[in-house]
Amino acid sequence: MRDDLPPGQTPTRNFPLFTVDPAPPLEAAALRLRVLGAVEHRLELGWEELAALGEEALEHDFHCVTGWSRTATRWQGVPLARVLTQAVPKPGATHALAWSRGGYSASLPLEDLTAPGVLLAWSLDGAPIPHEHGGPLRLVVPHLYGWKSVKWLAKIQLFEREVEGYWEMRGYHRRGDPWREERFG
Repeated sequence: MRDDLPPGQTPTRNFPLFTVDPAPPLEAAALRLRVLGAVEHRLELGWEELAALGEEALEHDFHCVTGWSRTATRWQGVPLARVLTQAVPKPGATHALAWSRGGYSASLPLEDLTAPGVLLAWSLDGAPIPHEHGGPLRLVVPHLYGWKSVKWLAKIQLFEREVEGYWEMRGYHRRGDPWREERFG
């Protein structure tokens, strides 16, 4: 075991696939990301509007709750914090559900969504994200387990209370920090 990985994780260069509620392929030009709920300004952003917010390239390890970590994974996209700044979360907003086009959802504290390194990603290792890995747009929350990094991202819904997503309703930990081994609740 490497000491630069969270406890219980094994490194891999592969990127295994785990999917709940898959979504059909979508051309990037048809993409619409909605931000709604406990916000002052509801947003609906297309591909060009997201790209205009400025692209960043980041490299992080990607940790799966099943025990593998894909090291040095390169993502490009726009920091989610830039989008949320435009939406202006209401003062009482504390949590969000990130929704895929297939209906899958993940619950996240707002502080995790606005953390450095959290991206609305459209590139994986220098190429557009393949459909099977969540393209054209995937939420990437590198400091939490992969089930929080929603594939085929369609909507971010803010709440003034904690809410449960797909895996949280099935007994997974509410936060999912790999360094604390927050696998199950």
